[in-house]
Amino acid sequence: MRTYAIAQHTGSEPGQCDAAAVRTVNGNRAYVVLDALGRLGTTQQWAPGAARHIAGAAARRGDAGAGLRYVYNLYREDAACFGSEHRAAVLVAVKAPGELLTVAWCGDVRAYLIEHGTAVRLSEDHNKRRVYPANDTYPYSGSRNQITSFLGSDATDEDRHGRYGHPAVESASRKITGPCRLLLASDGAYVL
Repeated sequence: MRTYAIAQHTGSEPGQCDAAAVRTVNGNRAYVVLDALGRLGTTQQWAPGAARHIAGAAARRGDAGAGLRYVYNLYREDAACFGSEHRAAVLVAVKAPGELLTVAWCGDVRAYLIEHGTAVRLSEDHNKRRVYPANDTYPYSGSRNQITSFLGSDATDEDRHGRYGHPAVESASRKITGPCRLLLASDGAYVL
């Protein structure tokens, strides 16, 4: 994963607040996708800085979970004291030297590792579709548009787990065994 590309489909939205960042520290390369909630001009200015902050924290730590959790907790403390003006769904992936890839997320974001022509999903959505899955009685139970965790929340892992059955920040790791591609996507990139 030496090369990367970023693409965005803005559609008819006049004020997109999405951001991406890449940072390398001591051979650890962090990739971040951030989908800010809201369309304020201040949010558009905040989003790129938040993405860079997460990328730097994750690359310095060599671990996606440790980096995102560090920044999540900083923003959580601010939200608990002052309220939260800015919120975002975030996904970070870190490729450290060697064969290990780590990913961490909060919100409705997805990570896929594509090896040998097969895509494997590494993350689980933080939305009400995951919490209240469709069944025979309620085929359209939970909404995938209502997220259950996000950067800028004042909720702890225990708060989110007690209410929705998952922590505020989740992480996973995967051993890379050969040539591969990594796809990080925010909302709208769903496999049906």
